[in-house]
Amino acid sequence: MGSVANQASIIRRELLTRIARLLMDRELEAKINRIPLELRPRGYVGSSRCCIYQDRAVLKYKIMGLLGYHIQDETDELISLSEYARKAFERNSISAQPLTVVDEACSACVKVNYVVTNMCRGCVARPCMVNCPKDAILFEGGQAKIDHSKCVNCGLCQKNCPFHAIIYIPVPCEESCPVGAISKDSKGMEHIDYNKCIYCGKCVAACPFGAVTEKSHFIEIFRAFREGKKVVAMVAPAIAGQFKAPLPKIIGAIKQLGFHDVIEVAKGADITTANEAAEFKEKMGKGESFMTTSCCPSFVASVFKHIPELVPHVFHTKTPMYYTARLAKTMYQDAVNVFVGPCLAKRHETFMNKDTDYMLSFEELYAMFAAAGIEVSEAEDSELDRSIDSSGRGYPVSGGVSGAIVKHLNGKVDIKTVSIDGIDKSSLRELRSFAKKCPGNMVEVMACEGGCVNGCGVIMNSRTATRQINDMVRKQEENL
Repeated sequence: MGSVANQASIIRRELLTRIARLLMDRELEAKINRIPLELRPRGYVGSSRCCIYQDRAVLKYKIMGLLGYHIQDETDELISLSEYARKAFERNSISAQPLTVVDEACSACVKVNYVVTNMCRGCVARPCMVNCPKDAILFEGGQAKIDHSKCVNCGLCQKNCPFHAIIYIPVPCEESCPVGAISKDSKGMEHIDYNKCIYCGKCVAACPFGAVTEKSHFIEIFRAFREGKKVVAMVAPAIAGQFKAPLPKIIGAIKQLGFHDVIEVAKGADITTANEAAEFKEKMGKGESFMTTSCCPSFVASVFKHIPELVPHVFHTKTPMYYTARLAKTMYQDAVNVFVGPCLAKRHETFMNKDTDYMLSFEELYAMFAAAGIEVSEAEDSELDRSIDSSGRGYPVSGGVSGAIVKHLNGKVDIKTVSIDGIDKSSLRELRSFAKKCPGNMVEVMACEGGCVNGCGVIMNSRTATRQINDMVRKQEENL
């Protein structure tokens, strides 16, 4: 999902890299105003909007998001990016809302879903009109028209048209959201309802204009570096599939950026495995019908907000990040803990976890490497923690979590696993049905298809990432 190579993602990564470079050179306030002008100079050909001036405005607001601002908080359009940068360094906290919508970019999608094209032949049968339950189809000039004041978007007209002349035009972010948490207001602006949002990040990946923007913690992290604090990176297991380099080099490259230490969250995954295994054994012993894994914050949010009947079936065990953060605070009491991970759900978890201060997505880490001129494949190897089990490093691929529990229990409990590979409207219905009858006794749920390797903040194709992680896990097991 996050690795899709399109112009919107390319622009975001370019902005991240430029901001990271200016931060490293301590020139952010002096030069940030010029970024929109440099990317859309006078005479630029290829604007995706009415003119380069609107392009520049969109770039400005996207940069505001990357500085950690909520776009709708703007009170004066004349406040410069350099002023926003200065104020950002004075902030004392991060926002609970990890997303912001750039209204200047959110303008091309329309709420009208079904449209009659010029392929309509004005046939005698007129099945579109006959089958419309709301009498929303009329004929003018020999062609069908849809009265959108009556249309309820049932799709029967499209289904019955023999010429396929009626098309469905989605609003991509709304279409992708499995819980209906994003919708347009009367002005055509998208808004996120955080009472419904499960932080899956699907709207971020789906928006073809890059209007739904994840707010960054760049400023806070670089400020910690400037203040000489110990900054500790806690890297999610999915990182092993994000660069064309083995894990020891990836960790070595992160240390080269200036991090005091790098701790694998796979160490916390081993604790999660042991705790979930013990909890599963206990629950089954008490006659519970099934349990679901609790590692994916997006899934857990889905349950508590939308499928309350499943709440008793969710493990009470905490996530690998939770246990790793506690370990990091024990090791470095005064350090700033930065989780490095694949998705929006983990950014929200970062805000909720008192032991984790900030988050870097893999996309943001990539930008830091690019800004610093670090070639990951050429970095010095960093010795891996030999106490981490191979199953902990296999958490980020579908089947990894349940597989780790099965391995840990080693046949002591009869386990029949069920995998929900990606949360969408259909899988939510399936999960809801499990409250009445579940086909297994352990349900592993990943919000992203393929697992954490496909989060909205990744940079590598999920299949390639999965292959790299599986190869690493296999080699570790062979060397035992």
